Amino acid sequence: MEQWKRTIEAGNRCFKAGDWVEAREHYLQALALAQVLFQRWMDADAAVAAFVISHHNLADLHLMLGQPEETAENLCAGHERLLQAMADETLPQPLRDAALRHSRATYMELLHFISEHGAYPRTDRLLGHAADDQPRHPRSPALADRHH
Repeated sequence: MEQWKRTIEAGNRCFKAGDWVEAREHYLQALALAQVLFQRWMDADAAVAAFVISHHNLADLHLMLGQPEETAENLCAGHERLLQAMADETLPQPLRDAALRHSRATYMELLHFISEHGAYPRTDRLLGHAADDQPRHPRSPALADRHH
């Protein structure tokens, strides 16, 4: 987990410095580490949080770059994985519980994104067209003010 923390922090420093390419590389590395840790880390909540943060930081980066569809893809991928984990009876219950807790945040992040930037094909598929009253065309991208 320490390697993930160092990697995500390096990505955040690059993001703040405007070095988008390096930030993306660090965020992708952090996501890869989080995916490996997802089922292996002893603290299920920390493992799920690392996974979610990695996806959300990538989403923020794509939004900053004016790529809202990529943002939607990252937000959906993170939320979808948590839904799968919640339903996977072969996973330990603490991991499934952590996925449930964190899925609330990923769901809210998706709804917020759609309200600001409109729906995309993957958001529609994942949410079952729950956002049919939302605009279909993205608005101008705005950077989320949080980095984890």
